[in-house]
Order: sequence, then C-alpha cells, then structure tokens
Amino acid sequence: MNVEIDGETDAAAVWPSADYAHQVARLRGAIGADVYLVELEPTAVQLGIRHTSQPFVLLDVIAFPRPDPARGIAPHLILLDDGRGVNLGRVARISLERPFAPTPELVLYQDQRALRTLLFAPRRLDSRLIAERSQQLLGQVLGQGPVANRSPRLASRQDGDLILEPRTSDADRSSE
Repeated sequence: MNVEIDGETDAAAVWPSADYAHQVARLRGAIGADVYLVELEPTAVQLGIRHTSQPFVLLDVIAFPRPDPARGIAPHLILLDDGRGVNLGRVARISLERPFAPTPELVLYQDQRALRTLLFAPRRLDSRLIAERSQQLLGQVLGQGPVANRSPRLASRQDGDLILEPRTSDADRSSE
C-alpha cells in the first residue's frame, strides 16, 4: 500500500517508502538479535529523539492492522524484550552491533524521510523566531488564543542585549 503524503509527488514522498518491504524483511531476519534503536518521541511542543546505548532483543515484527500516514503510524511494529511494542513510524533507525554511527550494512531499518525532514533539516533558530514562538507558547499557557499583529519586536540596546518591545499597529491604536 503506497500513499502520497503532504502533496509531494517525488519518490521520497510515497508512504511507506519503496525500500520499506526490504527493510521489514531485514528486521525479520534479525529476530533474536540485539538491536539498537533511535526512537522518535513527538510531543505537543516538539519532536524529541531517544538514542541510547542500551541494546534490546528483537522478539518479533508484527503487521499493524491500522496504519495511518497522517499520524505517522506505520504498517508494522516491533516487539522488544523490555515488553514494549514500538511502531516503525516511531522509529528513526534500528541497527545491529553499534548504537552510534553504525555502518550502512549494520542498519536494518531507517526512516529516510523522518531523518531528512525532522531530525537533520535546516533549523531557523534566530532571535526573532525564538521570541515569537516563546510568546505564542506563553500565550497558550496563560489561556490566550493567538492574537494577530501583536507579536513583540526585537530591539537591541546599546549594551548589546536584546529586548522585546510591543509592536503597535493601526488596529491596536483604533481599539484603544
């Protein structure tokens, strides 16, 4: 079952990837072996990863009955010796022998799209973006919805520190 996501038409956008069946077969061939995971941990605020040096014994690879590309739930999950079942949509990489920087032949499963678009994508972490996002999150915490044209403007003081100044617009002035 291949589904296009996000309106992309290139081969990388087909879900699951063209290499998915081959990777699942490699995982099935490694049942009983120690594997190392790089897991995706999405939250409401950010995407985190869990990358530990702890090996897990791969017990089985099971078909998942309700895959959903919109929620990142893949057609298979893996059973581990710690009692967890982890959907492959929540895994960035599974490798043998080495938890960090495995060689390509040691990689059993790798979600190229997640690695490319989520983990290794260019980041825009400038002062303006951080200030705007911080204000949005603070507004949500304080129970305020998004307010148009009210984001603060960053200004630089003579001592080099950045300060936030309220941004005023014609709409703000007319409501006062």
